[in-house]
Amino acid sequence: MVTSVKAKQTSAAGRQGDDVRGDLHVAFEPRGSGGITIDLESRVAPYFGDAILAQVADVLKQLKIAHAHFAINDAGALPFVIAARIEGAVRRAGLAPDRRALPEQVPLPPPSARDRLRRSRLYLPGSEPKYFVNAALHQPDTIILDLEDSVHPSEKDTARILVRNALRAVDFGHSERMVRINQLPLGLADLEEVIPEQPDLVLIPKVEDAQQVADVDAKIGNIKKAHKLTRPIWLMPILESALGIEHAFEIAKASPNVVALTIGLEDYTADLAVVKTSTGGESLYARTRLVNAARAAGVQAIDSVFGDVGDMEGLRNWGRASRALGFEGMGCIHPAQIAVIHEAFAPSAAEIEKALKIVAAYEDAQARGLGVVSLGSKMIDPPVVNRALKLVERARQMGLIP
Repeated sequence: MVTSVKAKQTSAAGRQGDDVRGDLHVAFEPRGSGGITIDLESRVAPYFGDAILAQVADVLKQLKIAHAHFAINDAGALPFVIAARIEGAVRRAGLAPDRRALPEQVPLPPPSARDRLRRSRLYLPGSEPKYFVNAALHQPDTIILDLEDSVHPSEKDTARILVRNALRAVDFGHSERMVRINQLPLGLADLEEVIPEQPDLVLIPKVEDAQQVADVDAKIGNIKKAHKLTRPIWLMPILESALGIEHAFEIAKASPNVVALTIGLEDYTADLAVVKTSTGGESLYARTRLVNAARAAGVQAIDSVFGDVGDMEGLRNWGRASRALGFEGMGCIHPAQIAVIHEAFAPSAAEIEKALKIVAAYEDAQARGLGVVSLGSKMIDPPVVNRALKLVERARQMGLIP
């Protein structure tokens, strides 16, 4: 059934301007007759103009739009972006609300393990497609397609379409694919779009009680059932208030799909009415309590971002102190932070050497049927052995030992 139009209503989606790249702006005017007309302005029109027009025709066929005028200003947008921007403009006109213009799907990566490395989480604004394609080249452990704070309120509706298409069409390499949804209840609408494309993990912002996690988990479960999806989709609540910190353990235990807790220090320090500093003394209680709650619940503890992208030494010090508190990783807002974070969360050569000796002594004792582990003249207690085993396994995951 072709969409009919009774009155003209112009809508638009996407960005344009001299500083825009990897995106396009679409102005859409539905019509009652006359077929499809398109005014295309593109920097690459001599080379790809025909391909862009062919894709527009395919998208409109998926959306069942037969009569309309489009004014398209392209700044090097890839096909998944073109499809998202056209769909966004059409939906803003109130048409095709239940239809999707889905790009070709790249092969899904293997399912994400619940205890995988999450040292670095690189935030990418969900409304800025120019950052998506090359993000994996920086080798973050995880990539966050953000629909919350980095997206202007007026762009929330089209950003979720863009993120959905990115999950479907962009190869993020070995990086775990996360989506940070909006604060509930708006975040539930985000789930409707992104869950069918099977992200590895959903970040839930501003969580203050376990019910919020349960609501997201139930919504994801219903969507998975409707689409017959079986891959795990993990959850990471973000605690960003004094109340959230006080409920940390209950939040961590709210669903078996919770694999980590993390903290948002900008909102947390604002809630406390204190200044956020580069040393973190004002948030030490909250961060320590989060680590303890996460460990008690059997999930990972992940620290906040370090906001000063120009202070690499401050970042390094923060990361080392964070690891010493028990965190396993942190967020980052610039690719240049990734290598420093990985270094800060890596065990030193001396730590690895000592742990390997303890593990070797433990394995020797086990092979000889001894209940006591000794290393030289020292007796090694079971907790020390357990800590060494974990460190060796983590170092192997990081590629620091074979």
